Amino acid sequence: MQNEEWNDVLNTTLNGFFYITRRLLKGMMTKRNGRIINMASLSGLKGMPGQVNYSASKAALIGATKALAQEVAPRFIESDMTKDLNEDELKKLVPMNRFGKSEEVAALVAFLAGDESAYITGEVISINGGLYT
Repeated sequence: MQNEEWNDVLNTTLNGFFYITRRLLKGMMTKRNGRIINMASLSGLKGMPGQVNYSASKAALIGATKALAQEVAPRFIESDMTKDLNEDELKKLVPMNRFGKSEEVAALVAFLAGDESAYITGEVISINGGLYT
């Protein structure tokens, strides 16, 4: 692989993420609302032979997305199981600084049960407000 091949792919994925996110994030933070959805690839999770540059760029995008979520997000899911917990103390552990809502989980379940998600399989989707282990 030539330097240019390496740099072109990493620059497209990572610089694209950085410059677009930076531009949009200011307004989102001011409004205290918004969504950032990054699409990676199986290559970023698994790595693919012959695609070291592409796999590296997508893995970096996944890491950057997780780090950004912890920086700018403020969740636990409110339920009968959490009603007796000290929410004020626990939400300090969650980057989104709040418990999640059961409706947010239900919305994901409805999507995953629908036709639009028919090609999604074997995935772990965390609904955790940026709280990662």
